[in-house]
Amino acid sequence: MVQGKDKLMGLKKIKCIFVHGWGMNHAVWQPVVEQLPDWVEPVCIDLPGHGKNHDMDFVSLDDLVEFCVACTDEPAYWVGWSLGGMVVTKLALEHPDKVKAMMLVANSPCFIQSHDWPHGMATEIFDAFAENLQTDFPGTIQRFLSLQVQGSESGRQILRQIRKQVLAISSVNIEALHSGLKLLKTVDLRERVRDLKSPVTWVLGNKDALVKASLGKELQQQLPAADILMFDKASHAPFLSHRDQFNRELIMAIEKSC
Repeated sequence: MVQGKDKLMGLKKIKCIFVHGWGMNHAVWQPVVEQLPDWVEPVCIDLPGHGKNHDMDFVSLDDLVEFCVACTDEPAYWVGWSLGGMVVTKLALEHPDKVKAMMLVANSPCFIQSHDWPHGMATEIFDAFAENLQTDFPGTIQRFLSLQVQGSESGRQILRQIRKQVLAISSVNIEALHSGLKLLKTVDLRERVRDLKSPVTWVLGNKDALVKASLGKELQQQLPAADILMFDKASHAPFLSHRDQFNRELIMAIEKSC
């Protein structure tokens, strides 16, 4: 492992690819990118159906994975938030040659609660989003964003910041948003995460209403080699509410992967 900023800056830049969550776009990562050192080459992508790629459609998780595969011709460090974390997880399982290491942020192998999985959200919440999305897009997005900052001390500030990213989207792809919600509701990677070979850092917030803090202990059992980080008083967007802490952890994790 190469340690120290000076040594790292003398080498080829390390590509770090950021993958946003449902309904968001690449601009949500701007506060993080602004604080990265020169030896990190940030690449913030828009998933199909989002941001600059709002005119693209997708159906399956594999569609999103293949889109990401085409974003790099070399192993990279990946950062995936929420739905983006699900994409990065599947990418690491199917294309380990593309993943140097990864950080999964407010991500879960399964986002839905069940009798044997208390760490996610109730199915009814996702069903309500899907039903209301077609007739009340602004209201549905607002409720979803509110859930993302619930419990965070800086919730109002974060909500304004995230809303700005959503409104920056020139066109809305309702079908893609429905497809994303379907993935969050139906994809279950619980049996596969233990097969991850790439080094992984998992960032969770102990006030997250979407991914319960109890997931941390579950992950420690399934992935004993992983770094599980619990951010105090953070909700579903710790990279915004705890930007300085998040960036310190991210930079250390990238250094560790070298």
